[in-house]
Amino acid sequence: MTNEKFNTGIQNAVRVCMNVTQADKVFVISDLKTLSIGKALTAESNRIGAQSRLIKLEEYGTRPMTDVPSAMIKELANFKPTVTFFAADGQEGEVKMRMALNKEIRDTFAELNLPLPRHGHMIGITTPLIKQGMTADYVEINRLTFEILDLVKDAKTIKVTSQKGTDITATFNPDYKWVPCHGLYHTAGDWGNLPEGEVFTCPQTLDGIIVADVLGDYFSPKYGVLDSPLTIKVKNGIVEEVSCQDQSIADEFIAYLKSSENGLRVGEFAIGTNTAVTELSGNLLQDEKIPGIHVAFGNPIGYETGADWSSDVHVDVVPVNCTIHLDDKMIMKNGKFLI
Repeated sequence: MTNEKFNTGIQNAVRVCMNVTQADKVFVISDLKTLSIGKALTAESNRIGAQSRLIKLEEYGTRPMTDVPSAMIKELANFKPTVTFFAADGQEGEVKMRMALNKEIRDTFAELNLPLPRHGHMIGITTPLIKQGMTADYVEINRLTFEILDLVKDAKTIKVTSQKGTDITATFNPDYKWVPCHGLYHTAGDWGNLPEGEVFTCPQTLDGIIVADVLGDYFSPKYGVLDSPLTIKVKNGIVEEVSCQDQSIADEFIAYLKSSENGLRVGEFAIGTNTAVTELSGNLLQDEKIPGIHVAFGNPIGYETGADWSSDVHVDVVPVNCTIHLDDKMIMKNGKFLI
């Protein structure tokens, strides 16, 4: 059963989410830590009849990487993939490299006058996530994601509370886009995380208290589900205060945000839509998709949301069992959708 679930998750990633066919060329970026998953994605692509190429980040430089290795981009350009996967561990300080990689791919394919590849981003992917979030019904996730998008796209304010003490109100700029991360990336240029399931934007502002059980970036593999939650006070969209029973985590968190311009600024507000995820795993890639909300500080993913500022950090925080009000409409109570 264990191998069966793993195989189902890999097949979902390749066949369902990315719709790989024998006409595709699949380029898999992996690393030593996640190599078994990189190999499985490559093998599944080969079974379909697609051409595939597997590389390891360590072949191109020392980790953590802060810049995109030019040799890796050259190899990617020579291969001319129609589908790319990034299935590798996330190390401290590599957010800048991963964001630059997205731009490098776009620029390279524009120069080659080729359609952009479909991209599955599996940062920090693990075998348990393949067996859990990747075995979901992605046709259903796609349906729910667009249903939530229809509800939130015109919202002026969203209020979120939880029994643990989260109590925030976010307001939204009508010029910023809500982006559906629906899990079915079948058209050239489509891009998304796997496991998938969320709708996100950059909020105009956010005020209140977030009580988070999981943190993103390198904090996720380092700490997993926090023994004691992190409490973050935000005013006018800027982090004002961070506290935790283990104050060293709070100090590390705020120091990391302060390491980059706009790192303390709220850059993302999102609603998770993967109903197959019912409990926290400690891995942000999956936990941010749990039905509820997550917020990120730093980079607002402006090329998708339309936000006109940037940052070299992007750190998500995940509270649980949320109640969500869109303007005057309650759409979730204690982590369960009411729609």
